[in-house]
Amino acid sequence: MLATATVSAPQMSESPNSPDRPYPLERTRNIGIAAHIDAGKTTLTERVLFYTGMIHRIGEVHDGATTTDHMEQERERGITITSAAVTCEWMQRKDEGVYKLFEEEKQRVNIIDTPGHVDFTAEVERSLRVLDGAIVVFCGVAGVQPQTETVWRQASKYNVPRIVFVNKMDRVGANFQNVVEEVRDKLGATPLRILIPIGSEDHLKGQIDVLNKKAVVYTEDDTLGSTFEIRELDEEQARDAEEAYAEILNTLADVDDQLGEKFLMEEEITVSDLKNAMRRATIANKVVPIAGGSAFKNKGVQYLVDAVVDYLPSPLEITAARGQSSEDENDEVVAATDDNGKFCSLAFKLWADKYVGKLVFFRVYSGTVSKGDMVYNPRTRRKERIGRLIQIQADKHEEIETCYAGDIAAIVGIKNVTTGDTLCSQKFDILLEPPSFPEPVIAMAVEPRTTADQEKMSSGLARLMEEDPTFVVHTDEDTGQTIISGMGELHLEVIIDRLRREFSVEANVGKPQIAYRETITANAGGEGILKKQSGGRGQYGHVVLDVSPNEKGAGLTTKSLVVGGAIPKEFMNAVTAGVAESMTNGIVAGYPVVDVHVNITDGSAHDVDSNENAFKMAAIFAMKDAFRKASSILLEPIMDVEVTTPEENQGDIMGDLNRRRGQIQEMGSKGNVAIVKSKVPLAEMFGYSTDVRTISSGRASFVMTPSSFEPVPQAIVETICKERGTVAA
Repeated sequence: MLATATVSAPQMSESPNSPDRPYPLERTRNIGIAAHIDAGKTTLTERVLFYTGMIHRIGEVHDGATTTDHMEQERERGITITSAAVTCEWMQRKDEGVYKLFEEEKQRVNIIDTPGHVDFTAEVERSLRVLDGAIVVFCGVAGVQPQTETVWRQASKYNVPRIVFVNKMDRVGANFQNVVEEVRDKLGATPLRILIPIGSEDHLKGQIDVLNKKAVVYTEDDTLGSTFEIRELDEEQARDAEEAYAEILNTLADVDDQLGEKFLMEEEITVSDLKNAMRRATIANKVVPIAGGSAFKNKGVQYLVDAVVDYLPSPLEITAARGQSSEDENDEVVAATDDNGKFCSLAFKLWADKYVGKLVFFRVYSGTVSKGDMVYNPRTRRKERIGRLIQIQADKHEEIETCYAGDIAAIVGIKNVTTGDTLCSQKFDILLEPPSFPEPVIAMAVEPRTTADQEKMSSGLARLMEEDPTFVVHTDEDTGQTIISGMGELHLEVIIDRLRREFSVEANVGKPQIAYRETITANAGGEGILKKQSGGRGQYGHVVLDVSPNEKGAGLTTKSLVVGGAIPKEFMNAVTAGVAESMTNGIVAGYPVVDVHVNITDGSAHDVDSNENAFKMAAIFAMKDAFRKASSILLEPIMDVEVTTPEENQGDIMGDLNRRRGQIQEMGSKGNVAIVKSKVPLAEMFGYSTDVRTISSGRASFVMTPSSFEPVPQAIVETICKERGTVAA
């Protein structure tokens, strides 16, 4: 057996590890498991926990008995709704003739199991923001699906290194090579096959370990998959292994300088060399190791965990966390991964636990924090004392004394914290970038069934909004109704269900409404004056500004071009506050306005009568004046809709999508089923699940993900305005 190799960590003046920490940083992995709905993420997580010894009985999703799906709604519906964190330990076992990078070193693996449904995409977003690596799970039959593409983009945004696991290779129609090609073609990645399934469907037996050129064959009479044999490859397996080995060698020689130099010099290249090169290339997001197996049939999970340890980074090997000074946004501040550094962490999730109260999940990037320490929140500029620290095991809690760099844990009872807040030492002036979240696309009115429930409902909705950044509550000024907004019908359905179960509030809900937006399409100027005189001190504010369309997704940006003190400096904050407030209600149908740039150009003030409120109101008047001249339009959310249907129903499906104002983007086939991809307004998709089943006699299925906001046809604008009691601009 080859000698164990070590992977170099960044150079530091002293060890980054505290002598008290249970696992050194280089033997820690923070990973997420992410994928399209029903690809097998939770099933895979359950197997990892079983083989690492954290649980002693495998639970199944269909039985509602898995560790990470601990909410009642998750167990009833058989889906993951909220991300769950668990911690386990793993030691790579010795196998004769098989080389592994970290043999005889026990590793700590922190895992976050994330939802796959598009309505809960915020859970994936905030998890990937704080993780060092991810396992992206694909169905061996369906391959790359729409939500998988969304997850992949999210991981790319945060530069998260990935390993792909092609799951469900035991299913009829599973094809490992097809999925590999889809990862290459649809995701633009460079997949390298490291564990190729031996057989498929009913004949799935194990995996080919490509780098070691061995067969991992699972014992047939062990249904738990705990035992397997390492065998020599037969002739067909050897051909597959040689082809994949050559691809790995050639690709890594191209993307990794160290291996490329050895390759060019025609020096001997060992398994150790290849694994270290694979590790460096994976961490640099140049390649994606890909493995195949079946979590449900307990085949291929152990070697996947070995791959996590071998190829995904420790906290030392990722780019150091970077933020900005709270005083100067242009001043970059670095938080190096080091127990001995100043404390810096990111609060990425809030959760109301029924036993201990409010939990704040956080990831430590540098330094340590212990019970009783004071932490500083640069956003609120307030300090708070840490009362309790908890290591999370799904819905179970373990009290701990100290959190170290690289740890993911939870604080109990801390106040005035929101998702994305930086928690740090007061002597460390740093603001980390928070995760970004999509805007809600659907809304509905909600009211308590009894007046006694009014206060409980308000409290419950406030708590739920605090936990979920994509859930928004506001009061309609015209009707006085409470309006809740979210990412989809299922999202709001779960919110109402949680309101009933967790806060004992029975609520009546209205028909779902679309979260329309407004924007402008032309440049225009606006002027606003507030001038009131009533005998005593009056009100005077005068603002002149220009508005112009902004880039899609840029939101509101402002710039002051005022010279000569036309608007005194002390009133400029009030002007920008008025500009921002005016964006909450447009002039077409009263919906929020998006993507506008504002130049504040001029104004005037009165020595006695001017005040902040007067300038705020003048700015609002100026913005409304500009909106009227700037060709304001109404925007509606457009969805990417992918329908999988028997070929004989393809024409009917396409006709129905066209009737819904849909635009067919692509048609294809996989096996004996047709795949129709289209863009359809969300307003036309209510009740589609029933209609698509009716058209196909229950044989078709569909997936819907948010795409963009696009202009609403004028005829429909008039209908919307009539319903809202406004006049179309």
